[in-house]
Amino acid sequence: MPKPVADSHRRIILAGANPGLRLFDEAGKVTAYASIWMVDWSIRGAGTAVVLWFDGIVRVVSEDVDLAAWLERYFVRSFLEVQGLPWHEPAIERDLVQVSMNLADGLSAKAADIQIEMGGVLDRRLFATDNFQLADGNHSLSLLIAPVRSATVSIGGASVPGCVQVDGSPEKPGSSAFLTSAEVWRR
Repeated sequence: MPKPVADSHRRIILAGANPGLRLFDEAGKVTAYASIWMVDWSIRGAGTAVVLWFDGIVRVVSEDVDLAAWLERYFVRSFLEVQGLPWHEPAIERDLVQVSMNLADGLSAKAADIQIEMGGVLDRRLFATDNFQLADGNHSLSLLIAPVRSATVSIGGASVPGCVQVDGSPEKPGSSAFLTSAEVWRR
């Protein structure tokens, strides 16, 4: 019989995947942030959503606007990647979000007039913590993460400027763009 996970008294609040990206200009300034959600189950339902920050505007797109608003408020606003960005109340749009992802090739997502592509998987490894701060306190998070070499965002067919930052070592590469799978959040 498997051993129980540390902090097993925490209950699962979301299971799915949340790939993300930050693009940077040549000076190292963030030009865009995207959080792509594929929620298999959560305490607020299941579905797909895209949260995009670009040029000081936050857009949230999903067929389930209640789920998407919760993802943006409860999770995304607390992520370190968005700290320091001018984060205003989002424009929430009801529209189809289509996501195709695999850990060998990358991701393609379309939400309203937003198109996101991610590719060049550099690595696949496990990540887990029992100390992830969200707005209402400490959470547990476990997932498989796959940093990628490249990512693009376009809005209405126009490319958003910026590039992925790749760092780390050959044994443990890092990137400002990544895929995730088997993502479980517990509170």
